[in-house]
Amino acid sequence: MKLRALIFDVDGTLAETEEAQRQAFNETFAAHGLGWEWRRDDYRRLLRTTGSKERIRAWLSEIGAAGDAIDVPALHAAKTERYVAILRAGGLALREGVAALVTDARAAGLKIAIATTTSRPNVEALCQCCWGRDGDAVFDVIAAGDEVPAKKPAPDVYLLALERLGIAPRDAVALEDSRNGVLSAQAAGLRVLVTPSLYTEHEEFGTAPVLRSLARGALPDDLRAALSVSA
Repeated sequence: MKLRALIFDVDGTLAETEEAQRQAFNETFAAHGLGWEWRRDDYRRLLRTTGSKERIRAWLSEIGAAGDAIDVPALHAAKTERYVAILRAGGLALREGVAALVTDARAAGLKIAIATTTSRPNVEALCQCCWGRDGDAVFDVIAAGDEVPAKKPAPDVYLLALERLGIAPRDAVALEDSRNGVLSAQAAGLRVLVTPSLYTEHEEFGTAPVLRSLARGALPDDLRAALSVSA
């Protein structure tokens, strides 16, 4: 078996994006006169539901509002625009080890992919903010949550990434920060490594190895060895 690809989650794995996401939600709620504010504890709880539109619907259920009380897709679109604007203003940094890991994996001849529940515009905004390049210039494959029938913990987005990469699950490693992400990757047959984020450090990850970061020294020996092999 030879490692052929790394598949990254986005929010919380590539960067600590959730505070920017929460800011975008709250600014959007205020702009629409909704009178809602998601505190950190609220958002930590809502993150158990994958997908931004799904979180809005979960919030509606929590506060006892009808599911059609607002236009959820329109509100989500407005939030995405605000999030992209926040990232364009700068200030979001990649997590420790991420930039070097992507560079080293490229040098070793590995494919680099994304499997995320977030939308493609959010991925593009992060790539422009952190790499100064379009997503396709950074990653070989991007599989986003709005392209699959079911979001994490369902395996759909990882299966889509594998299909686009043209490889078997045994030939890739997934990098995640959340329990739902771990379950999704494992259901797709992937080995998964976890680097918990600020919003997921309290979660249980089962048998998945937990890393303190994605810095080279924190990686498992076999992954470090794979990165040391030139293309």
